[in-house]
Amino acid sequence: MSVLVFVEGLNGEIKKSSLESATYGSQVAQKLGTTATAVAIGEVHEEALTRLGEQGISKVLYDGDSRLNQFVADAYVKVIAKAVGQESAKVLVFSNSNIGAAIGAKLAVRLNGSLATNVTALPKIDGGSFVVTRGVFSGKAFADVALTADLKIIAIKKNSIDISTSGGTATVQSISADLTDADFAEVPKETVMQETDGVLLPEAAIVVSGGRGMKGPENWHLIEDLASALGAATACSKPVSDMDWRPHHEHVGQTGITVSPNLYIAVGISGAIQHLAGVNSSKVIVVINKDPEAPFFKAADYGIVGDAFEVVPKLIEAARALDK
Repeated sequence: MSVLVFVEGLNGEIKKSSLESATYGSQVAQKLGTTATAVAIGEVHEEALTRLGEQGISKVLYDGDSRLNQFVADAYVKVIAKAVGQESAKVLVFSNSNIGAAIGAKLAVRLNGSLATNVTALPKIDGGSFVVTRGVFSGKAFADVALTADLKIIAIKKNSIDISTSGGTATVQSISADLTDADFAEVPKETVMQETDGVLLPEAAIVVSGGRGMKGPENWHLIEDLASALGAATACSKPVSDMDWRPHHEHVGQTGITVSPNLYIAVGISGAIQHLAGVNSSKVIVVINKDPEAPFFKAADYGIVGDAFEVVPKLIEAARALDK
């Protein structure tokens, strides 16, 4: 039962979430007594591909067709399906990202596979059973799901797997799905990169987010300065984006971006349930709010009751001092 991992690239490098998927895939391969192969698409540096060996990948199939530099679901599905057939893969792994969400169901239908999304742990394999655990109800509960089709398709929840760096070097081979213009008939939407000083919001290990407690866009430099000092991405609550204080692609919550950072710092955000649904997978949540009754404190690991305009400058100063 061979394992195939689809990895996503960004600016020539492999995304962090895909390194998690590669680690997961190689660990599944070990449980099955086989090897893990990756498939990469678009513009990715060869050095980045060979480094996937550190996550336990033995071989990388790479399609560098320049038309694939921009995501087109049908074309990506065709390449991945070709790799599944070429490797006779029985397990396909990728990140539960926007791209993963777009291709998962298409691959399941095309390849007659069982699909599980938002998976948080290695499968339980016992005889012929293959059971995975996935988060449900916005992360409030977990469900064990049996994948019964010959091809098991698993989308990994971001930040749920520790990245391995103990492997070797992967070999790189070319793959081609003989794509035609018809495969690119879908018109890609313009992609807005949620980036802060080169830190992509969905991939960020640290996120600093602001709410209406910042009182206006003219005060957002405090959020940006703290994010810069911590090497973090910036985000905001829905009311902030609705009032055009910040662009909508920074909106975190149930109807916006879902994030799973190691550290989420919420400044001046009350903590409505819709916002919590987008951040409750964070490993550590820090809340700064002058209202001690703010609902967000109930979900926080650490809380600071105080005026953001007094607390945040002190945090910036402390973070900059640590960096010296």
